[in-house]
Amino acid sequence: MNSFFSGILDRLRADLNPQTLADGTADVLANIVVGGLVFAVFYLFWRLIDLALRRGLRRSTIDTTTASFIETVVKYILLGIGLIQALASIGIDATAFLASLGIVGLTIGFAARDALSNLISGLLIFWDRPFVINDLVEVEGSYGRVDTITLRSTRVVTTDGRMLAIPNTTIVNSIVASYTNFPHVRLDVAVTIGVEEDVDHAERILLDLVLEDPDYLPDPPPRVVVTALNDYNVELELQAWYRNEYNHLAEQFDLRKRVFDALTRAGVAMPYETIEVRTGPEHPFQIEQGPLQA
Repeated sequence: MNSFFSGILDRLRADLNPQTLADGTADVLANIVVGGLVFAVFYLFWRLIDLALRRGLRRSTIDTTTASFIETVVKYILLGIGLIQALASIGIDATAFLASLGIVGLTIGFAARDALSNLISGLLIFWDRPFVINDLVEVEGSYGRVDTITLRSTRVVTTDGRMLAIPNTTIVNSIVASYTNFPHVRLDVAVTIGVEEDVDHAERILLDLVLEDPDYLPDPPPRVVVTALNDYNVELELQAWYRNEYNHLAEQFDLRKRVFDALTRAGVAMPYETIEVRTGPEHPFQIEQGPLQA
């Protein structure tokens, strides 16, 4: 028994010897430095390849979205190979390391299910192409320009300058409205006029705003439709097809102002329902409803 414990103590003395510890630490640090240098070489190689790839893709006829997808795939492949080589230089067998991950694969897969779902959804977006880079889209009430499509999220720049990183899973599982996927977009401007006004007269005023405007398509022609008949007003809507779909939001704001100005100049009343409450000794409590003339 004494010899057994003596052997253990001798082994501990040998392993915990300062010189042995110093040599082991030096070896570990050296391997880490070598692994870092190997990965740095692959990283620099990827940067050079990425630079050349960007220049080549700009000169080609490939669209921006496809070019972005190619750049992303090349990045992950080269950096993935670099990581494997760095681990090998440290002394870690990448094959055995990946095989050991299979032991906890279910746990990791469960924890990373959202990341994997976003990755697969990103590939589906590149494949299905519901929109491309620089498209104007609306996702779950958020409107903006598609700036970047990655394998994890889609970056959308809103009209007020915010960057929204929308998970690709959300994109795939939501209704996405693209305002620039097809050429031209219809602008709809709603307006109300009094029930006593001439609808045909108001229609001519509205159509004159777009009929001679070269920014609007003559075919299909613009039109004015009656959308509702209320107690105190008639709801109209001007519908016109605009050529430059990328400028549709600013044009809709401007067209709405021109509609108001044109109807005001023509003396067309644009009333809305009001409620007047009167109180006091001279006026018993009562509520009166009626239109307020513009």
